[in-house]
Amino acid sequence: MIPDSDISPLQPPLHFDARLSPHRALGRRGFLIVMALVISVSFVAGLTFTLMGAWPVFGFFGLDVALIYFAFRHNYRSARAYETVQLSDAALKIRKVAADGSALAWRFEPYWARVSFDRQAEDEVKVAITSHGQQVIVGDFLAPEERIQFGDALRGELARFRATPLVQDTE
Repeated sequence: MIPDSDISPLQPPLHFDARLSPHRALGRRGFLIVMALVISVSFVAGLTFTLMGAWPVFGFFGLDVALIYFAFRHNYRSARAYETVQLSDAALKIRKVAADGSALAWRFEPYWARVSFDRQAEDEVKVAITSHGQQVIVGDFLAPEERIQFGDALRGELARFRATPLVQDTE
């Protein structure tokens, strides 16, 4: 494994090209609906407490709404992170891009790279790309079943790549 200072993607032709990103089940419309419900319930409950004479409680309901909003905002910001795994004739390249845009890249020699994971680990399954005693964990944010599917796909493509003889340029 060579830590790669070049974080740009590999150029085609590619034998394998995957972009892994965290799944977010709640879209913009769903977020607006949830926030409208939270605001409505908090307002009605706060108004009820205010009419009963416990007016400071109204502010705590507002604080709850603000905290829920900022939690969703943080969640959506973290969803900008992604990983790419690309296999070309020359390299297996893994790029991890954080939510803030910073990136790290690793380059493996495809003939020496191995994909390892334990199917029996259930929720703890981790897909590791290993070569020469070094390893990079890929797809930690995926669901366990998705990690296994990804690991199988990459392992299969590496096996096909190794079984295919390289075409020598005779010019």
